[in-house]
Amino acid sequence: MTMQEAAEHADRLLDGTLAAIEPGVHWTHGETTVGTCDVSRRRAVMTVISPERREEFLGAVERYWTAQGYRKVGVNRSAKSPATYFETPDRFRVRLLVGGNGQAFFEAATPCVTKSSVSPPTAKTVGPDYAGGPVPDPDVTSGFWSSAAPGT
Repeated sequence: MTMQEAAEHADRLLDGTLAAIEPGVHWTHGETTVGTCDVSRRRAVMTVISPERREEFLGAVERYWTAQGYRKVGVNRSAKSPATYFETPDRFRVRLLVGGNGQAFFEAATPCVTKSSVSPPTAKTVGPDYAGGPVPDPDVTSGFWSSAAPGT
């Protein structure tokens, strides 16, 4: 597998994850980083995830990743910046981190593969695409994910 093929696979992992979140969220491409033999793709959620809904958001993603056969490899239970880390059967690593202002960040990192050039991601974002520039704080409210009401 080349770095380009691995990057495309990482994109599909992120596409599937974001498509599985109900109700849906707005998101944008984040930075792509290229190492000597690996690639990381990132996406930032532009929908505000309230403190009251963060555990539910993480749980929804964890259930999806578990159903896909991914193995949990770590967790950060911080109330301020919770995160969960999984590994796919083909050794790709995926992460969800909820940071400041309720912004969720996804990352898919490839294992070491054959060196090649890597093109930018092609998936169409839900909302404005901030790829290539700084990603602003989340600015989309959701009646569900942004709610101050306790999760179900």
